[in-house]
Amino acid sequence: MSEPKLAVSPERKKELTAFCKTAAIKFKSLPLLNLAFTHRSLSNELPAVPGEAPRQDNERLEFLGDAVLGAVTATVLYRDYGEKTEGELAKIKSVVVSEDILCGIARELEVDRLILLGRGEERSGGRAKNAILADTMEALFGALYLDSGYKPAFVFVERCITPEIRRVVERGYHRDYKSLLQELSQHHWKVYPYYRCTRRDGPGHEQVFWVEVTVNHKVYGPCPGKNKKAAEQEVARRAWEDLAGDPPAP
Repeated sequence: MSEPKLAVSPERKKELTAFCKTAAIKFKSLPLLNLAFTHRSLSNELPAVPGEAPRQDNERLEFLGDAVLGAVTATVLYRDYGEKTEGELAKIKSVVVSEDILCGIARELEVDRLILLGRGEERSGGRAKNAILADTMEALFGALYLDSGYKPAFVFVERCITPEIRRVVERGYHRDYKSLLQELSQHHWKVYPYYRCTRRDGPGHEQVFWVEVTVNHKVYGPCPGKNKKAAEQEVARRAWEDLAGDPPAP
């Protein structure tokens, strides 16, 4: 892999070095680590140089890190949960590698402070967006794998996800279908699901809420629930199960 072209200032090197110490990881190439924190919104705002490749961002590292994360998570689950069936392991894994889990890990490591964003994304609150935080964590996993090899990457990812695996197993690994549906719709169509409560039935203390969701112009539901949150989860489940199996074209 060629060295990233984005310059790393002395002040930035200090920030990256401090992060490595906090995260208990080592990087031979700080420019590569810096690239893991570089969102496409920044590279899109930088002027192109004639004759040079387009500005770099962390999306390719994110692609690689997603594979590293999946491999490490599957290995840990296979090693530590011998009593679980293949289906149970798959359910746990789907939650552990989700956006909700990864953005939480990112905040614990204070990754949000180090992300490099374009001005527009910064103004729109990109530093706090779950999707950006989760994607940056995957890019970090990919960068560490390229920089130091699989073993250090395995150790770091394992340290990040093992507490999350325990939490997921302890609470019965129930899926958060709203988060899963949001990840799916963002990945395929760059849109957010839109939920709408269509009606309420029953007396005040026993009301049933009916909610529908629109994803990429397709409407699902309405589905019932004892409150709006439960109804949203149910309609999100129906939409996710349909779209995850055969997502329509953009």
